[in-house]
Amino acid sequence: MTDDNGASEVPIWPHFVRHVLAVLSDGSTLPRRDLVDQVIDHAALSDSARAETLNTGGYRSEQRISWAISNLLKATLIERPVRASYRITEAGRAWFADHPDGVIDYATARSTFHEYWPTGTRTAHGESATTPVESEGSTDVDPVEQISSGIDRIEAAVSDDLLQRLRDSHPTFFEDAVVKVLLAMGYGGAEQRGKRVGGSGDGGVDGVIDQDALGLERIYVQAKRYAEGNTVGRETIQAFIGALHGFGANRGVFITTSSFTQHARDYAGSIPTRIVLIDGERLVGLMIKYRVGVQVKQTYDVVEVDEDFFE
Repeated sequence: MTDDNGASEVPIWPHFVRHVLAVLSDGSTLPRRDLVDQVIDHAALSDSARAETLNTGGYRSEQRISWAISNLLKATLIERPVRASYRITEAGRAWFADHPDGVIDYATARSTFHEYWPTGTRTAHGESATTPVESEGSTDVDPVEQISSGIDRIEAAVSDDLLQRLRDSHPTFFEDAVVKVLLAMGYGGAEQRGKRVGGSGDGGVDGVIDQDALGLERIYVQAKRYAEGNTVGRETIQAFIGALHGFGANRGVFITTSSFTQHARDYAGSIPTRIVLIDGERLVGLMIKYRVGVQVKQTYDVVEVDEDFFE
C-alpha cells in the first residue's frame, strides 16, 4: 500500500487504528515502544516498509502508528494508565466490536475523529491563528509527515537546480566540486587529503583522495559533466579501469551529471577492481546531505510533551 504520492509502502495512519486496538484487545498494558513493535508485526509490514524513514528523522511506520495512537487516546478508545503505557478502554472494546475493520481511509478517519481535533490555536502573542484543521483534509496526514513532505518538495527543487548548475559549469569547477563532495563525506580524513588532478597529463583521472597521511591508500576519481540523456556506457568505464591500472590502483569512483547504462553498471559490478558509480541524481542527493553547494536557509523545532517531566 502506498501513500498519496505512491512513494511509500507504509499504509496510511487510519489503517493502523484496528491494529492498535487488536494488539491491546487482550487487556494488557503495553509501553509505547512495545505497542508500536507489536502493531508493526500485527500489520505484517514488509522489511522495506519497516525501513522507510522520514527526512525529519525516525521511521515512517512508527510515525503513522503514533498518529493512530494519538487519535485513539483523544477519542478515549484507549487510555494511558501509567506514563508512556497504553491499554484499551471499555469504550474502545465496544467501538472495536462494532467496527472490526477499523477505519480504512482518510474520509472515515475524519468523520470518526474530527470532533477530537482542535479547531484553532493561539500564536505566541495570544492571537487567534488558523490551524490545518480548518483546511479540509489537511489533518489527514500527521503534521510531522507534512513537514517531511514539504522538505522533500524543497529538496527536489534544489536538486534540479544543483544538477543544472553542475551541467552548465566549467569542467574544472565540476572536478573540484566532486572532490569536495567526497571530502565532505569523510574520505581523506580530518586533514582533507584530496585534490583535483584533471588537465593535460592527468593519466585519465580527475581527482585523487589520500586515505592515509602517507598516501599509501588512494581513491581515484573520474568526473564526467554530461548533459541529460548522454549516458555513460561500458566502454567509458573500461577506459577508467585502464587508467586505474596505470596507477596501480584497485579502487575508484566514477561520477557523472547524467546516468549509466545497465551494461556499464553490470560491468562495474563484475570486475575485481572496486568501482563506485555515482549518477547525477545521487550526486546532488549527496551534496544536499553533506551540505556541499547548499546552505541551511531555516530550521524548525518540532516539540512533544516530555513524559519524564510529568513522572
